[in-house]
Amino acid sequence: MTKARTMLSLAADYLSERRALGFDLRIAGNQIVAFARFVDERGHNGPLTNEIVLNWVQGEAKRASPMSWARRLDLLRPFARYLARFDPATEFPQNAIFGRSHRRLAPHIYSEREICDLLAAAWRLAPEGGLRPATCATIFGLIAATGLRLSEALHLHCDDLDFVRGVLTVRNTKFRKSRHVPLHATVMAALQRYLAVRARHGAPTAESPLFLSPAGSFIANRTIHRVFWKLRTDLGWTARGGHGEVRIHDLRHNSECRIIPSAVTLAA
Repeated sequence: MTKARTMLSLAADYLSERRALGFDLRIAGNQIVAFARFVDERGHNGPLTNEIVLNWVQGEAKRASPMSWARRLDLLRPFARYLARFDPATEFPQNAIFGRSHRRLAPHIYSEREICDLLAAAWRLAPEGGLRPATCATIFGLIAATGLRLSEALHLHCDDLDFVRGVLTVRNTKFRKSRHVPLHATVMAALQRYLAVRARHGAPTAESPLFLSPAGSFIANRTIHRVFWKLRTDLGWTARGGHGEVRIHDLRHNSECRIIPSAVTLAA
């Protein structure tokens, strides 16, 4: 008799197959692996059941809300279809059990004063006059001015900046596309001032990171998030959107509100 395969091994095969087709699955892959470990650790054998799926979706989610549960179901659904190819007895909860998974919440729209306070606070970070305050202030200002995602800003290379044409090239973004972002004159001036600070920590090359970590590499998202959380707490902000806290991501929406150029000049 053939021994039943573990859910973790099935998840590994599924992710390997999908990635071979060109799917990235960084976040989804981590969640599917976590689900598979959950199933195996509980000694579940046989086909996937509604019960084990709902136990993981509701019992392991950090945010206990129907929307977060619905998102987890959406994330697992393609994996369940894969399992059903090998075992027709596979079960999976109905689509609408927790409602829609993608309900857009209103963002926090920063006032110009808030952006100015954020950049000023970033410039006060230690060490005074060092790379860290210059990097954080310029990243926050760039996101607010251009609408870049944080991950896009952190993955920029030095040669993505074209000061002659006043254009920033953002490569391999969401859906593996690239785009050109026109830069306001104040944004270009702020980036030039940042590069003057950055140059003291190693001569930039075409392929080197635009925003440099102390180790001379790209900066991790969590590093900037930690800085932002501290500054946000120190500034005592209260979220005005649909989210419980003011987020870095909300800065992107201010690029549509036309209040940015004067704020970005603080990155100096």
